[in-house]
This record gives sequence, C-alpha cells and structure tokens, in this order.
Amino acid sequence: MDQLPLEGMPRRLYSCTPSRLNAWLDCPRRYRFTYLDRPSPQKGPPWAHNSVGVSVHNALAGWWREPYERRTPAMAGILLANGWIGEGFRDAEQSTAWRDRAREMVVGYAAGLDPSDEPVGVERTVATRTSVIAVSGRVDRLDRRGDELVVVDYKTGRRPLTVDDARSSLALAVYAVASSKVMRRPCRRVELHHLPTASVVEWEHTDESLARHLSRAEEVATEASEADDAYRAWSGPAPKGSRTASADRRPPSVPPQVDALFPPRTGPLCSWCDFRRHCPEGLAASGDRQPWDGLAED
Repeated sequence: MDQLPLEGMPRRLYSCTPSRLNAWLDCPRRYRFTYLDRPSPQKGPPWAHNSVGVSVHNALAGWWREPYERRTPAMAGILLANGWIGEGFRDAEQSTAWRDRAREMVVGYAAGLDPSDEPVGVERTVATRTSVIAVSGRVDRLDRRGDELVVVDYKTGRRPLTVDDARSSLALAVYAVASSKVMRRPCRRVELHHLPTASVVEWEHTDESLARHLSRAEEVATEASEADDAYRAWSGPAPKGSRTASADRRPPSVPPQVDALFPPRTGPLCSWCDFRRHCPEGLAASGDRQPWDGLAED
C-alpha cells in the first residue's frame, strides 16, 4: 500500500539547477516540455550559436587540463579546431569561417591568461541546499583571488554585456553561494568573460544580495514544485526507459487543468525555442529563425 504523507512532515527538497529555475521563469510550457514530458517533444534543429559556445567552452576547459608547458595560446586554438562542432550552420563554408573566428577568440583570450595561475576548479560541479531547495550546477571556472573565490563564466553571444548582467544573474549568485559552501571559502565576486569583445564585467555581491538571490531561487522552486506535483499526480510514475524512448513519439495529451499550470510566456524569444513547433501560441507570437540566425553578422 502507498504510504500517506504524515501531517506536519517537512516537504521534500526541490532538486534543481539554475538552468531549471530559469526555464520556469522564462516559460513554464518550455519547462514542462524539457523536464516533465517523457518522452519530450522532438526538438528543432541545432543552433549554430550553441555550437560555437560549446566548442569555445570545451576548448578553454581542455586548455587548463593540459600540462603547464603546453598551456600556450596556440594550444587553445588547436583544441578549438580539433573539437569544433559543425552543427546548425548554413553550409560547410560558414562553419569553417566561424571555426576560424572562434579560434581567434580563444587564442586571444588564452594570451591574457597566466598558465601558472591554476584555477580551483574547471567545469566544477558545486552544490548547496536550504530548507526548500537542493541546487547544483557546473561552474566554467573557479578562481582563487587572495583568500576569496571568484566565479568565472564564459560568454560567446553577440550582445555586449553590462554590469547589470553580472549583478542580476540568478545562476551566478547561486554558483557563488554553492562554491563557498563546497570549498569553505568566501565567494562573492562573479565575472562574465565575453570573448567576442575581449571584455570582462564583474559584480561584487554582499551577503545580503546573495541571500536575496537565494530567496528568489526558493520562490521560483516553490512555484515549479507545486506545478510538478500536479503534473505527476496526473501522469503517474514515468514509464521505465522513458528517457530513451523514441523522439518521434509524442507525449499524451495533457488535460486543460494541468496544462493551465504551465502557460506559455510568449514574446520575441519564442523564435529561438527548441520546442516551437509544438506551441501554437509561440508560433503566433514570433517568426521563424534559421539555425544560424543567432550568429553575429559578418
């Protein structure tokens, strides 16, 4: 027999990543498609700008894993070229041009790094918990500056960044709190390293500002968790092996009362949604995009 929950028992912690929390904030329907529907609706084609971003991140992570004597700017370019992801581009010519462009970015960035200044962590998973959430995530780079830690996040998007991007980022604040918890060192500074413009924007949090971000994460988690519970009450346990089910198989139709808990938040970003084809409201809200439209213009 199923056990009934005891009155007054604490609620189970909501296990999440900053990406999951931001998905709920951006669009509850996309959140449902991504994290709850099993199998998830089939995604659209890969985006070229994502291929650039992943290729650059992988190259910079690999650079720090090289022996000290091989941490040269040229090695960063080699790692980028060898690990290039060519998905989402218009054709081979465009892919090659962007590979060369990305190689220039990582070579220039690596030229400004001190290869002997070993990071505390590269692609390091950090985690923390409160009375509401158990949150974890992977930090691009975790530096030690004096007695404190600094969260470094690489960015390759075409839009230049501002201090507000660093200050307002829920993910960066959560990473700072989690890094401090795991490494047992203060961590208040967060940095966005924008490779296309060779610029760095930073923000120095206070204990109060970090607490506000963590409280906001708990609020978002509570909303998402309540919707999750209603969805699972309708759908029942996920079938065994459902995560590997065919992408062509559509999830069952969600009843209106459950679907209403995951409303679409429409706007210009709908053009970039991986699940656009499955959302009539998103289709009506914005036009189609080619997979390479997210790249900066030449």
